[in-house]
Amino acid sequence: MNGKERMLTALSLGTPDRVPHWELAYNESSVINIARHFTSNLPEIDYIQRMDLEAKIKLFDAAVLVIEELDVDGITMRLFSESDFINDTDYVDDWGVVFRVDPSGEAVVIGGPIVTEAEFNQFRPPQVKESDLLALSYSAEKLGGDRAIVLSLQCPFRRSWNLVGGMTNLLLLYMDQPQFVHQIARLVTDFTLESIDMGLNLGADIISLDGDLAFNTNTIMSPEQFREYLKPYYIEIVDYVHHKGHKIFKHTDGDHSKITADLVEVGFDGLHPIQPQCLDIRQLKAEIGQQICLMGNIDCMKTLVSKTTEEVEAEVKQTIEIAAPGGGYILSSSNTIHPGVKAENYIAMVKAAHKYGVY
Repeated sequence: MNGKERMLTALSLGTPDRVPHWELAYNESSVINIARHFTSNLPEIDYIQRMDLEAKIKLFDAAVLVIEELDVDGITMRLFSESDFINDTDYVDDWGVVFRVDPSGEAVVIGGPIVTEAEFNQFRPPQVKESDLLALSYSAEKLGGDRAIVLSLQCPFRRSWNLVGGMTNLLLLYMDQPQFVHQIARLVTDFTLESIDMGLNLGADIISLDGDLAFNTNTIMSPEQFREYLKPYYIEIVDYVHHKGHKIFKHTDGDHSKITADLVEVGFDGLHPIQPQCLDIRQLKAEIGQQICLMGNIDCMKTLVSKTTEEVEAEVKQTIEIAAPGGGYILSSSNTIHPGVKAENYIAMVKAAHKYGVY
């Protein structure tokens, strides 16, 4: 089997020839630090929003090289829309959302264009453009057919909280203005469906719906709010992807146990990343492993950051022994390969997956 076949087999709850390995994301510095083991033709470390075209091409080439050299089974790309820095740390995207870059790897929302219904009524979302998906089409050209091409899109919850300037603002609207919340969700869901269409046409094999629904101890919203404000839109998106003949999985950190059954009921093909600080993959394998592909569980808070390569190998071996039997498992970190992950530990994780993951 090749990587694409492994990923699709696992997401179909089948048993491939070996446990697939893939990552939701590598931050810019992570890609460069891992790629240094294979090439010196690399850009200076910086945020992609500040890179010129030449540096971006070098970065994407480095990502492709890492996938090929380590025989990773898939690569993830997202929408890279237009953005403009307004000072050294803050930039605004084409939705009018203001972000602040963060050394930990993920920019933080600090302002959104919609506060009131009046602003919503005047708001016009951007159109999905092929230029937003150049990284995806580039990856599909380089790796398509042999590796799974995953398109990661913000879920209705995440894009909605961006638009209103932060998660807290959206949660307050859940309590105070339910109809307004549904208007926003409808807008962003329509954009998501358009993005899926274009992404599949440009070579995506699998869709990832990104957006955390839980903290380490509980869900961010009540189960009732999830079922009211998010679940119907998730069902619509999942049904659309399945109608197109493709797979889709949900990314959410944290302890989502109060709504895990809902995520299965929605019809997602996979659940990522099974964070070991708050979820037990052995328990999940027993409870839902025959209904949804489990993805993740290799600790990127401690193991991949500060432990030895031998300890990384031991954790991979143990996770495979628990989660891989019967198929329906894709190995990855418990979130992403963020700037704190040691390149040597990431490489050790991939090698261990190949060593112990043969069925």
